[in-house]
Amino acid sequence: MVEDLRTQDAALRDFETHRTLLFGVAYRMLGGVSDAEDTVQEAWLRWSAADRSGVAEPRAYLVRIVSRLALDRLRQLAARRESYVGSWLPEPLPADRATADLSAAPDGADRAVLADTVSYAVLIVLESLSPLERAVFVLREAFALPFAEIATALDRAEPAVRQLAGRARRHVAEGRPRYPVDAGERRDLTERFLAAALEGDIEGLLSFLAPDVALTTDTGGKARGPRHVITGSDKVGRFLHGIGGRAPARPGFHLVEFNGVPGLLITSGGRPFGVILLESEEGAIRRIFLVGNPDKLGHLVPD
Repeated sequence: MVEDLRTQDAALRDFETHRTLLFGVAYRMLGGVSDAEDTVQEAWLRWSAADRSGVAEPRAYLVRIVSRLALDRLRQLAARRESYVGSWLPEPLPADRATADLSAAPDGADRAVLADTVSYAVLIVLESLSPLERAVFVLREAFALPFAEIATALDRAEPAVRQLAGRARRHVAEGRPRYPVDAGERRDLTERFLAAALEGDIEGLLSFLAPDVALTTDTGGKARGPRHVITGSDKVGRFLHGIGGRAPARPGFHLVEFNGVPGLLITSGGRPFGVILLESEEGAIRRIFLVGNPDKLGHLVPD
């Protein structure tokens, strides 16, 4: 009995050592906080019940468990998202969780790349990959795992994994923003844009928008909002001006960093009501993401 307790304590210590890393893998693969947390919890159940006597590298073993579980879940989610009401967007991840796995990254992982792969822009591009491509991209590009280890984790031949990695890398490179944006410049632009939106300054709003700006709203059919992408500065500006005049009850506005970029958390009576995130290039806002599905906001706590 005592020995069993010691064994379980050791299993728990090993798991907690790598929990942050495992969440990072699952979140990048799934794009959802609750889905990632459920995957990590299921990984713990499998780890605690497994025969660990022959496990030389707990990290590699646990990453393999999470990768397989996340891949299975991703395939299920892909079918479910086909019937999703309106546009689907990833769940916003607060800054402390978005950067937590930088210190837990395995040796050889590039921390700048790791941070980039949790950005909202990259997560949206990852949605267009097949589940296997996404899994390989996350394990290789974000966490720098060897191809042989990825092949073992995903139960695929190494040459096939290398092909998947190359295809996914090219696709992500084509879809990500072309020009890097200085963090201070992005924050300044976000603050000025949000001030114009809150003040109902439509001319000010239009001055920040690129001509081909696109606005995507994710409500899941559980909140008010357009189900299709709105494009063009005039239409987007007028839409934002319209919602600026429909503030929720007892509103609160909090400038918060999500997925490595500043955004606006809107609250109603102290509870999360919506999140606005911006993607900019060359001083102009090119994409606006508005997350209003309450199922994707419950984990957010305003300062």
